[in-house]
Amino acid sequence: MNVTVYGLWHLGCVTAACVASRAEHRVVGLDVDDALIANLKKGEPPLEEPGLPALIRAGLDGGRLSFTTSAKDALADADVLWVTFDTPVNERDEADVAFVRERLERIATDLPRAAHAKTDSVPVFDRAKTGTESVFGGDARGRTAPHVLISAQVPVGFTRSLERDWAGRGLHFAYSPENLRLGNAIEAFTRADRAVVGASAGADRELLGSLFAPFAGRIEWMSIESAEMTKHAINAFLATSVTFINEVARLCEVTGADAKEVARGLKSEGRIGPRAYLNPGAAFAGGTLARDLRFLSAFGREKGVATPLMQGAIDSNATHTNWLRSKVVESLADVAEPVVALLGLTYKPNTSTLRRSSAVELGTWLRDERGVRVRAYDPAISQLPSELAGKMDVCTDAAACLAGADLAVVATEWQQFRSLDASAFASAMRRPAVIDPNWFLAAALAGDSRITYIATGRSV
Repeated sequence: MNVTVYGLWHLGCVTAACVASRAEHRVVGLDVDDALIANLKKGEPPLEEPGLPALIRAGLDGGRLSFTTSAKDALADADVLWVTFDTPVNERDEADVAFVRERLERIATDLPRAAHAKTDSVPVFDRAKTGTESVFGGDARGRTAPHVLISAQVPVGFTRSLERDWAGRGLHFAYSPENLRLGNAIEAFTRADRAVVGASAGADRELLGSLFAPFAGRIEWMSIESAEMTKHAINAFLATSVTFINEVARLCEVTGADAKEVARGLKSEGRIGPRAYLNPGAAFAGGTLARDLRFLSAFGREKGVATPLMQGAIDSNATHTNWLRSKVVESLADVAEPVVALLGLTYKPNTSTLRRSSAVELGTWLRDERGVRVRAYDPAISQLPSELAGKMDVCTDAAACLAGADLAVVATEWQQFRSLDASAFASAMRRPAVIDPNWFLAAALAGDSRITYIATGRSV
């Protein structure tokens, strides 16, 4: 099958590389960014993701993967146009859906048309000139135009509106929500327990099914609108679970209960289950969960449907965002000229992105609002971008970061930090106090009398 993946940041690069790992697929990665395409042709993705550079190079070397800025070339023989833009999110967690629509309009005139499609001002691509055969049998002359598969983060109704706007071209539309996780994206894509696919009435389920089958245990077929809503609902449910357990955790702190034990009790309940998203810790950061909560709140306002739970989750998470700052202030209340060590800076472990990083937000706040000297160490960051210059000192290792510090904050859960035992903190720090919101180093630190150990939902 010939697949064109359009939009090559995290979602697109992972999608293109994973699909090209199957011998039966040929993938063309398409983007408008010349520098991005030049780097991808050398096997260099735009951000760190374990295993991704090697997978891209394997696709390039095997001839199953290529990259281009030419929409005409990329779409000439495509069976599927897979739209994979990482939709930009602003500081209010509002998605810039117009960005995705504008990128699609750029390539509209280059989309091939089905043989039976109506003629309009858009040039018709004559597949008969190629002499190629359909993957599913028959001559290319009778093939339909590509299926447009949307996986970019868009609101309910986006795919159907695109279908209406591009009517008469013989295109078929489908939507499948992405389910990647930064730092573990390749496994999430290639070993998914299921794929959710919403398809229009005329879509070829055999074609779409053969695309997803190697990577998903099963396919949940539904309408386009239901698939779009499923994405919103999953993230809203996870966000609500996070805010619920964090509210319980704050009550645990003032009652003497242990939030980890309470979470274990909840998961032992058969109607909840061991995999429930109930882990006391930091407020959720970034735009993913909050974006879908805001989508649903906006739909409610637009349609006159009350959604107090959605807004409540947003408000609760905003409240919990202050938990970490308040614990830092309490810990440094009697310290003159304090030094804070941040262990981790990136948005998530196993990535290099700093955008929407709660660690960066904390470090900036400490420096600008509290006048605190901040040191930081992150395995993926050797130098800060220019806009963060002067906000904190970047250290070459964890030991240098901790030396003489009055407080350490476990900000990003890199596995390398597991090698730090209680002695590493007690011997290096001026005041051995550690704030570990997600209990990441609890096994090593929680029981050591030399260290003041603070975690969400734990009485100190």
